[in-house]
Amino acid sequence: MRKMTLLLLFSVGVAFAQNSTNKIKFTAKIANRNSDTLVIKGANKFRHVIPIDKKELFTATFDAPKGFYQFSDGTEVSSLYLKPGSDINLTMNAKEFDETIVYKGKGTNESNFLAQSALNDEKFENEAFSKETVEFATLLEAKIKTDLANIDKGDFDPEFKEALKRSVEQSNAYAKEAYEIVSKTKRLNGKASPVFDYENYKGGKTKLADLKGKYVYIDLWATWCAPCRAEIPFLQKTEEKYHGENIEFVSISVDKAKDYEKWKKFVNDKKLGGTQLFADRDWESDFVVGFGVTGIPRFILIDPKGNVLNADAPRPSSPELQVVLDKLLN
Repeated sequence: MRKMTLLLLFSVGVAFAQNSTNKIKFTAKIANRNSDTLVIKGANKFRHVIPIDKKELFTATFDAPKGFYQFSDGTEVSSLYLKPGSDINLTMNAKEFDETIVYKGKGTNESNFLAQSALNDEKFENEAFSKETVEFATLLEAKIKTDLANIDKGDFDPEFKEALKRSVEQSNAYAKEAYEIVSKTKRLNGKASPVFDYENYKGGKTKLADLKGKYVYIDLWATWCAPCRAEIPFLQKTEEKYHGENIEFVSISVDKAKDYEKWKKFVNDKKLGGTQLFADRDWESDFVVGFGVTGIPRFILIDPKGNVLNADAPRPSSPELQVVLDKLLN
């Protein structure tokens, strides 16, 4: 899931002055968890790992200065706000990560606001990024006014309010830039795809032209990318479901050349299927640049003639992908 919110862009770099006591009590109950550990990160290289206990809870008491933090289960990431004396109880379902985050207890107003903001930002992106330029600008201006008003009327820490206001104001430029990227990507649909000619894990090289006559579903990924790795089981199930159909599943690694052996080992260890390719110049590879890729994983769907059907196709974990493929292949 893409996140337009600037909270994730600045949160790890913001912490405020420490008090004489900075104790935080933190408990999390996570359904369908992705990991047996939670990691909380913050400014000045702050990192606290919380293992699951015998009651299947993540429980810890630790010192942390007031400020913005992120927690991660190894697959997804979300922002929260910690301040001395907080007693936080987090509940969520990892299968619906952002949608189910709820904080209860002392000092949780700010964290609940951040969780809701992430959902609102995603909703805005899904709705506004499909609009024409003038309408998008109008919607963005209205969103920023609403965000600032909600911050002002909220029962929040004063330093939280000031930092968040700065973030909202800065988000205007960021949102416009993201909108331009999305618009440029959509303009590729229906046109001849940028091409590739990359090393194949099984030997030799593979060109896009070699796959003409088939639909091609491309996964741009890297071994270091946690969200990319999280999509792999879903991709494997999709490959199995459509085995024998007129579609080729191609994974293109944008790992750097120094990680070439790491890539080969990963493909072998995880028994990755489909066509596994290694891009020639990682992020600077012509195919990657041609699609304006700024983040991974990124999925692309190409038709049998080599034209782009969807320059930003649904992920394997999205039920929408099966709907699209069933329509094309049946």
